[in-house]
Amino acid sequence: MKQPLIIIIRSINFSRVNKERNKRDIERNKRSKMVSSASSSEAKIISQCFVKPKTVSETSKDPYNLSPMDHVMLSFQYIQKGLLFLKPSDGAIKPQDFMETLLQKLKDSLATALVHFYLLSGRLSTSVTDDASSYSVFVDCNNSSGAGFIHAKSDLSVGDIVGSKYVPLVVQSFFDHHNEVKAKVTELVDGVFVGLSMNHSIGDGVSFWHFFNSLSEIFSSQETIDNNIKLFCLKNPPILRQVSTGSVYSLPFSESPKSNPQFQTQVLQERMLHFSSEAVRSLKSKANQESGTTTMISSLQSLTAFIWRSITRARKLQSDQETTCRFVADSRPRMVPPLPMNYFGVYISLVKTTAKVGNLLENEFGWAASKLHHVVVEHTGEKICSEMKRRFNPPCALPSETFYDPTIVHMGNSPRYDNYGCQFGMGKAVAVRSGNNDKYDGKVSAYPGREGGGSIDLEVCLLPEFMEALESDQEFMSPVSPSSG
Repeated sequence: MKQPLIIIIRSINFSRVNKERNKRDIERNKRSKMVSSASSSEAKIISQCFVKPKTVSETSKDPYNLSPMDHVMLSFQYIQKGLLFLKPSDGAIKPQDFMETLLQKLKDSLATALVHFYLLSGRLSTSVTDDASSYSVFVDCNNSSGAGFIHAKSDLSVGDIVGSKYVPLVVQSFFDHHNEVKAKVTELVDGVFVGLSMNHSIGDGVSFWHFFNSLSEIFSSQETIDNNIKLFCLKNPPILRQVSTGSVYSLPFSESPKSNPQFQTQVLQERMLHFSSEAVRSLKSKANQESGTTTMISSLQSLTAFIWRSITRARKLQSDQETTCRFVADSRPRMVPPLPMNYFGVYISLVKTTAKVGNLLENEFGWAASKLHHVVVEHTGEKICSEMKRRFNPPCALPSETFYDPTIVHMGNSPRYDNYGCQFGMGKAVAVRSGNNDKYDGKVSAYPGREGGGSIDLEVCLLPEFMEALESDQEFMSPVSPSSG
């Protein structure tokens, strides 16, 4: 059985950075060898344990059956996102005492958060029908050790993480790689990385950051909570979907193959690119001026069109080839009536548009932005429900390899998430980083810029030759500016 949540806390020791090793890491990044041979830099696990909810509700004792969409997401890798913080530098507390206090408060906060988000303390399990023709997947909170919690250290500094041109490979070890849901805290000499891994069949990006922000809210309120109060009242508690016993979905059953197919790991380069609020406003204004059909194109639609055209140009595809721009939309506000944003689970759907490479690059930038805008407008609750019924009734686990294509640009995450609202006694985070899961050529993730104001950071993953071409494209690089994160 798999755990839905993993928290990893890593500390990085900056005072013992080996210059020769760093030089080798830089050269390796230049060659874009995304391999696990960077063991000398990997964060080393100091301790690990499981955290259970502080109190157990009657509801959590019942099996939580997955919906059709939840079943589909079983094919996809875990969500892995984390925040990098600077340690307090006032010297009022010894480093060892600081970490011991931080770790204990995080564990206590997690135990309280799991009362509200009890699914994240469970394990995924299966139930086979009597005739062995199908099986269903459910979350079992009764037979589970709880959510994983890991403390680790690394020989790197905050500067090593945010100062590199490309995201260092060591960041991959800031997350758990064992298909469980855990929190992992990495300790640095001058910083701390708090990383979370969540099973994608349990929640989407909205639910992931809802939990992250709730954990921060509980942590920040610990000093004012009476120890006799068993349940902390969240400002925005999650609403968990209720599944009746007659609505259990099942998947066709088949024996496990003798050998699992192995997918080739792509040799990628990963880079964070910052677009200031001024740059984003300029792109939005240009998109609306050039579209000719609408003046309602959003900032994110404009930036997505910009990166779609730029990556397609960098790939040097044939003009008669088709290219697709794809992103995940939150279905909650699109349903009739709309679902509250604190509905916890998987409420997402794919939005995409396709164009001939020649048309995409020969037309003005506003043409691409307009295409994206129109597919978003047409993505209504009625269309989502119709597509879900057609595609997922009965539900089926999509093979993950069908999700990737060398002509696709996929925009993930969202700059609307409150990433920098998460604080754990160390002030505002320095940067957001993600793990190795769900990374492929053409995958782009959007985050809010640290300074706010509508600024956006893009995490771009490309094959080395495409990254080099993108960086040499002055039209693309001109609105990119240095980022503090």
